[in-house]
Amino acid sequence: MRSLASFTSSNHIMMIKNLEPKLRFTCDIVNSSIRLAVSPNFKTEQSSNDYISSLCKQRLFKEALEAFDFFQKNTNFHVNPSTYAHLISSCSSLRSLEHGRKIHNHIRTSNCQPDIILQNHILNMYGKCGSLKDARKVFDEMSNRNLVSWTSIIAGYSQNSRENDAIELYFQMRQSGLMPDQFTFGSIIKACSSLSDLKLGKQLHAHVIKSEFGSHLIAQNALIAMYTKFAEIVDALEVFSHIELKDLISWSSMIAGFSQLGYELEALHYFKEMMCQGVYQPNEFIFGSAFSACGSLLQPEYGRQIHGMSIKFGLDKDAFTGCSLSDMYAKCGLLDSARTIFYHIERPDLVSWNAIIAGFAYNGEANEATSFFSQMRHLKLTPDDVTVRSLLCAFASPFSLCQGKLVHSYIIKMGFDSDVPVCNTLLSMYAKCSDICDAFKIFNEISSNADLVSWNAILTVCMQHNQAEEVFRLLTLMHISDNKPDHVTLANILGACGEIASLEIGNQVHCYTMKTGLDLNICVMNALIDMYTKCGSLGNAQKLLDSMENPDVVSWSSLIVGYAQSGYGEEALELFRRMRSLGIKPNQVTFVGVLTACSHVGLVEEGWQFYKSMEMEYGVVPTREHCSCVVDLLARAGCINEAEYFINQMEFDPDIVVWKTLLAACKTRANLDVGKRAAESILKIDPTNSTAHVLLSNIYASSGSWDDVARLRSLMRQRGVRKVPGQSWIEVKERIHVFLAEDSLHPERDKIYTMLEKLWLQMLDARQHGLRGFNPEVFLHSEI
Repeated sequence: MRSLASFTSSNHIMMIKNLEPKLRFTCDIVNSSIRLAVSPNFKTEQSSNDYISSLCKQRLFKEALEAFDFFQKNTNFHVNPSTYAHLISSCSSLRSLEHGRKIHNHIRTSNCQPDIILQNHILNMYGKCGSLKDARKVFDEMSNRNLVSWTSIIAGYSQNSRENDAIELYFQMRQSGLMPDQFTFGSIIKACSSLSDLKLGKQLHAHVIKSEFGSHLIAQNALIAMYTKFAEIVDALEVFSHIELKDLISWSSMIAGFSQLGYELEALHYFKEMMCQGVYQPNEFIFGSAFSACGSLLQPEYGRQIHGMSIKFGLDKDAFTGCSLSDMYAKCGLLDSARTIFYHIERPDLVSWNAIIAGFAYNGEANEATSFFSQMRHLKLTPDDVTVRSLLCAFASPFSLCQGKLVHSYIIKMGFDSDVPVCNTLLSMYAKCSDICDAFKIFNEISSNADLVSWNAILTVCMQHNQAEEVFRLLTLMHISDNKPDHVTLANILGACGEIASLEIGNQVHCYTMKTGLDLNICVMNALIDMYTKCGSLGNAQKLLDSMENPDVVSWSSLIVGYAQSGYGEEALELFRRMRSLGIKPNQVTFVGVLTACSHVGLVEEGWQFYKSMEMEYGVVPTREHCSCVVDLLARAGCINEAEYFINQMEFDPDIVVWKTLLAACKTRANLDVGKRAAESILKIDPTNSTAHVLLSNIYASSGSWDDVARLRSLMRQRGVRKVPGQSWIEVKERIHVFLAEDSLHPERDKIYTMLEKLWLQMLDARQHGLRGFNPEVFLHSEI
């Protein structure tokens, strides 16, 4: 019998002509080094085994499996254990469970007695193919297990989101007396990372240190990845700094950790340090982390420099690098650059399309985002939930509501309406487009499956549309569900308490935050301060501020505004001085409080100086609200003409609020000329504004211009303008009662008016007994 090596090229050609068509694929797949090492009848088992093994060694896994299928059907040959091992490894690489089971069954039916090496290959294959049931069965049937066996089953569970089982097996292995190696550590630390169990992670770190493999890169890199996932960047850096010979994974993990955890400058510093060493060529993942850091810093100049490096290394057209680069330019507002980069990607995948859609959507470019979405569908790419969620973010005004509804129809068509995160984004989209009815409709459809994000989204909708009472109704329903409030929930609830001045409920929420430990969250603390100031409990607000270790500018600003709006101007200004002495830079809200405080105590000069120093000294650009405060400051001091001049000199067109501020001052000072001009300016913006009509009517009345009063009242009737009735509320036995002027709709109105009648009679009786100058009739009608 001749060996395969003895065949000449001419013999090979003759063989090919005689082979069945099923073997013709060998002409294309075998490289020149082994040029068709196969005989026409495959006379020897060894030649068949060698041929399959050679294909596997060349990573021609699919062809090796096809050859095995052919030999199995057309010849009776004995497969060597080493060939079985190669075939099983091919199935692992292809993640082909179907072929893996077929070969495993062939092993069972043959006379082959698999040794521990082959069993470990089978075990590893089932784990990589995701069939943990088969893997566990093989593992349990093994009479002898070595470290590879344990590591394979642990890795299988870890890779298939069965982290608890992986950890349980790890400790069983330790109890059996086997010590883990670097591969075991890599798998078990990954499982621990997915569980976010820092205590266990520290324990595993101790095992690594004690192990002889503790200094191995696989274990060290796994620890860095684990600590960055736990947001323990100091621990990750400690591990990184003790690695003597860092590889590309070490640098990549550390740079990615810095970038993801908000240490963008550190990420770029380590990227630069790695480049300066000149040992490693950065890959697409390192460039992706660097571009992400530049995008978060809003530093396109840094990004452009790194962009140049990516071109040098030939990675600018890579899908991952291009996606990150395009996203960076979009975050920096350079949408033309983002578009150009995207179109240079050779084969943009779904993630790339999602990134470019999100980039334009978050920049408010609804038409562009929709255009990319259409192009993507034209190329037969199927959008996923991330695609539609990103696209929905583009629709943030009533003008884009129609486009948002079209996407909603597509979502229903594709079945994404059962996806809670997608529904949450839909809910937010309708809220931004001021369609509160559809927002509630979406929430009601998912209420049984609503998660915490859903509840927070609908509570935020209520607060944005002044539905404070609805917040408390929803809170009751949320309490019945399995969702527990977080800091976002509590901020909304406290905001509602402040809107209706419900100090009692606010106190209860405060107690809840202390019980759950959420009072340590600065957002919750700031919401509490804001609630107490709106409820008039400035003492409690002050105590909260004093108890905070590191109050931020929001904390100080909330209390400054609270003092100022309650008429405590001096206290507000003293707080501002304290804040500045601590080195805290004021923001726009701070200056609203400061200017309001100056207005309330008549400090015109001081207020004017604060206004002029805002931009020059603190870098805070004045807004319309600040201008309104200045107008109020001047008008309260009787400087009506100066206030009007200031309005006319503003850099932007005055809005209704500014003119209303001046008009209200004109009423107080009985300045008819300026008041008329202010009212006319308001009515140009909003012809049906009831406040302008009423205030102007009062100015006419106060100056005795009754003909003008009658004319204005007639004009109001023609335009259908009605005075917005006053509203008040009271909380009785944990229920909030809302009343409007001339209200007759309250369900207990009969009892209320009966009680008022009794009070009236008592007041009449009191007047008859000597209380002069008090008219109960006037009192009664003014309150109802």
